[in-house]
Amino acid sequence: MTKQVKCVVWDLDDTVWQGTLLEGGGGELYPSTRSVVEELDRRGILQSIASKNHHNDAMERLRHFGLEEYFLYPQIHFGPKSQSMEAIAKALNISIDSLAFVDDQPFEREEVQAHAPGVRCYLAERLPELPTLPEFTPRFVTEDSAMRRKLYQTDMARAQSEEKFDGPKESFLAGLNMVFTIAPVGDNDLQRAVDLTERTNQLNATGITYSHDDLDALRRSDRHLLHMAALEDKFGPYGKIGLSLVEIGEDVWTIRLLLMSCRVMARGVGGVMLSHIVRQGLASGKKIQADFVETGKNRMMYVTYKFAGFEEIRNHDNRLLLEYTGGPAAAAPSWLKVVLHDAI
Repeated sequence: MTKQVKCVVWDLDDTVWQGTLLEGGGGELYPSTRSVVEELDRRGILQSIASKNHHNDAMERLRHFGLEEYFLYPQIHFGPKSQSMEAIAKALNISIDSLAFVDDQPFEREEVQAHAPGVRCYLAERLPELPTLPEFTPRFVTEDSAMRRKLYQTDMARAQSEEKFDGPKESFLAGLNMVFTIAPVGDNDLQRAVDLTERTNQLNATGITYSHDDLDALRRSDRHLLHMAALEDKFGPYGKIGLSLVEIGEDVWTIRLLLMSCRVMARGVGGVMLSHIVRQGLASGKKIQADFVETGKNRMMYVTYKFAGFEEIRNHDNRLLLEYTGGPAAAAPSWLKVVLHDAI
């Protein structure tokens, strides 16, 4: 399966617009620019900038064209563009190999390929065809994916508020009025569930992807529980950010899938869904076990399981089976309201 691009990073001069801004160019966009930028945004593909220009001048030109709002964490300076790729990936909290870079200059593409080799590079003249390529064509466009840029922009507002906050982090989190919702996956959630399995890397306990039909069958199964988590706070929704799949056996509940969007990594909610599963499993008088598959990117989920009271009982080719050996499940943080909708 073609690895999907999560963010397109655009050069500006002779790529987004015609001519070089520093030489008096940039008066017109290329004919396909606006439609391509808008279509990628509709599909939930994030976009940013890596341009060797004066920042204020370039941003003013983007405002003139009505395109400024589409670009997150623009890197407009005269440093190497490979460094811009690293900065954008870090700011968005995504892996660098999920970036695509579009530039008219062979030198710039080669510099990025040499120093940020995971980034896929494209000639500027290919701009009109990008929406036809499989790596830019997600299988589904969900409600969450269509608003992905706006969710990130809301995250930026949260981050700015946190920077200005003078006090302990727990006090800041308490002031966000966060509500964490757990509910069974419904008809309208299936596409988002597929999207989460395909896009979530760091906070994914197995890295296994599921098709729409697979998840639909599992949610209807008497032997499985498939649930989705959502999060919101005073700034607005984070969207549907978590997914769990529990297989119900006679004596054991086995967590086959547990993932959480990286966007909520700093919100202290990574273990909430897991704690809820443990609490309900213990109430049913069952052992609780969990699959974990080392992917090279998901160490944090292993740590989450360990802190929650799970221990390894089997390890075969980096495929671990963990079992809960702790006491009562940890309660949700005091500053977080958990709402259950017919959940487990």
